Amino acid sequence: MSKSDQTAAPAPQPVSQPLERIAVVGGGAWGTALAITAARAGRAVSLWAREAEVVAAIRAEHRNPVFLPEHTIPESVRAETDLGAAVAGADAVVLTVPSQFLRSMADVLRAVLAAGTPIIICAKGIERGTGLLLATVVAEALPGHPLAVLSGPTFATEVAAGLPTAITVASQDVAEHPETSLAAAVALALGTPTFRPYVSDDVIGVEVGGAVKNVIAIASGIATGLGFGANTRAALITRGLEEIKRLAEALGGRSETVTGLAGMGDLTLTCSSEQSRNMRYGMGLARGRSPADIFGGRPVVVEGIENAMSVTDLARRLGLDMPICEAVRAVIEGKPVAEAMTALLARPFRAEPPHIALRLPQKG
Repeated sequence: MSKSDQTAAPAPQPVSQPLERIAVVGGGAWGTALAITAARAGRAVSLWAREAEVVAAIRAEHRNPVFLPEHTIPESVRAETDLGAAVAGADAVVLTVPSQFLRSMADVLRAVLAAGTPIIICAKGIERGTGLLLATVVAEALPGHPLAVLSGPTFATEVAAGLPTAITVASQDVAEHPETSLAAAVALALGTPTFRPYVSDDVIGVEVGGAVKNVIAIASGIATGLGFGANTRAALITRGLEEIKRLAEALGGRSETVTGLAGMGDLTLTCSSEQSRNMRYGMGLARGRSPADIFGGRPVVVEGIENAMSVTDLARRLGLDMPICEAVRAVIEGKPVAEAMTALLARPFRAEPPHIALRLPQKG
């Protein structure tokens, strides 16, 4: 698979009108937090949720009791179960559904979305089977719609609370039209003093960072669950960043993107806090707990599970060495945690930086 295989779409035309009406598709914690953020930024916001009880609660109580119960949702946010009603008249659609459901959601949107409506992808992952990044998936399903991706170190509850947060928003047209690009329009539409977007033209680098960090966060959780310390976590973050960089560069992304908010920033966050669903899942695996027990029966999607498969499938196809991601996949597929960790630690010693061709076998 080459860089050309991951081309999201032709560069969108410069955005001449501000994005005043925002439709958020996905009523989970992240979608709800972004709806709150957009309303806080002064936008007119609609929020589509699949669950009728979520929509009813938002309308009656201005809360999402299932996915983000601790935060009040502005009264100006209009909740809908009808997808067509939610996106009608929108200047941009924000997609927050989990990565494994993105193509099917895009297929449904095709029948109700006005031509040319910009789409902002906020899911993180790589499509299983095709190995496509999500911007390419949406471009295939919804041709003719300008695309941007939004990613970075963002726990939904902190974003909803208005705690200072920085993110990256990327679109292909930034290099040619930085101030009138889609990414710039998104930054202006969502940005507030406590929600600070940084604009990028590296869609591939931003997407790879978001997908792979989920897998590394499971590894960090496993290490924590096994009782390992800060040294181990620092090693996983640093070597995990190298795996992100390896995949991003192979697909045409840039290393400086990987060391920014959408790479290093997001990776550090999700590998260092139990607020991360991926890290908590890894901790539970290490302690022999079931997924239902890990999250107390709450309906939680752990995207790193799917990403572990899609990331390693793609890496194998490209001939890339991604040992941490491979170890996580092995555990998810049933390999004992201790055995997977032993195999990872027993790998030959390597050089840093990687261009030095060195492999020193361990003894004993």
